[in-house]
Amino acid sequence: MIEIEATDRTTVLVCVTCRIPNEASDAPRSGMLLANATADAARDDAGVRVQRVQCLGNCSRGPSAAIRNERTWTYVFGGLDPLRDGPALIAGARLLANASDGLMPWRGRPESLKRGLIARVPPVDFRDDADVEPA
Repeated sequence: MIEIEATDRTTVLVCVTCRIPNEASDAPRSGMLLANATADAARDDAGVRVQRVQCLGNCSRGPSAAIRNERTWTYVFGGLDPLRDGPALIAGARLLANASDGLMPWRGRPESLKRGLIARVPPVDFRDDADVEPA
């Protein structure tokens, strides 16, 4: 297991501008509700940081959030439940922080993070054999 240091925290980015389809325009934004629930779930977890962001560009499948760490892949999720999935995002952040290969394991991942996966993005310094130009 990898030890998490204060400077190596995993970040959950939650889109606060997200709305659920057909949500009333005068209702509190679902994204903000999800951000608040996620921050509440992370209150006692020094290894996870929650950051509110403006628009993750996944508007048709909101509410949306991403989980990232400098040494891992970044995961983007959509179709999240603003009242239920805050703790799921924190559980996913813990899984990612402890992944020795930088990939969030499927086993143990909350169901909403299995069905709601939109994309995973490699770390900035990622290199793979597929990255080599053919001769």
